[in-house]
Amino acid sequence: MKVARAWKIVSYFGVDFMQRYFIEKTQLINDEAIITGEAAHHLRNVMRASIGEQVIICTGKQSSYLAEITHLHKMNITVRIVEKRKENVELPIFVTIAQGITKADKFDLVLQKATECGATAFIPVAMQRSVAKIEATKAAKKNQRWQKIVLEAARQSHRQIVPKVANPLAINDLISLTSQYDICLFADEAYATNCQKPLAKIMDKLKRDLRILVLIGPEGGIADSEVELLTNAGFSAIGLGPRILRTETAAIYLMSALSYVLEIEGRLADE
Repeated sequence: MKVARAWKIVSYFGVDFMQRYFIEKTQLINDEAIITGEAAHHLRNVMRASIGEQVIICTGKQSSYLAEITHLHKMNITVRIVEKRKENVELPIFVTIAQGITKADKFDLVLQKATECGATAFIPVAMQRSVAKIEATKAAKKNQRWQKIVLEAARQSHRQIVPKVANPLAINDLISLTSQYDICLFADEAYATNCQKPLAKIMDKLKRDLRILVLIGPEGGIADSEVELLTNAGFSAIGLGPRILRTETAAIYLMSALSYVLEIEGRLADE
């Protein structure tokens, strides 16, 4: 059975397993789009696609299209737009996860799972208690790997956008970005049970299109001097329940809670 037929059969049962590819908006001209790079390689060499098969393409602007392959070139693939899809898979708010740099591949897990849960962007942050260090000369290479992880997670979870991953920042550089956000928070186990602004109260005030920045400490937590810096910069402490979470669990917990309140309950302060 050809792959195209398999895609069509599963779609009859209300399940959409069509391959999804992200392109730049400039690659979409009128009713045609050009798929290039790794996406074209995957479609041609991994999926063994043929002319006439259909895929979904996303421009990264919360727009997705059903498209049909019309030409298979050596370096790229041309598709014809069949229709614009009506999808509602993105959170109604924008959440940036600032993650204290962790050991080993824990950040990879944060990127993958928080992307599946709807995070908009990620910022790795060098903090006092970060055991792992990222050398400036290796930052660009690591970022390429991180961006690939969120791309694959976005495809797998049928996102319409691919979250951005910033290069590592110092905590002072993170604080300098606060004007870009409507709400700035930090989560740390030391404040989990007696913080003044629990997560539930924050959620009650969420409005559509709010931009939220949440800093999660590394394995050793957030140092007292960093808490002072954050508080003075307007960050509010939040708790993530009574249990002690691993640093790589915190972002997943947070995004899951936001998804439940905003998407399952459909609760927004302005609606």
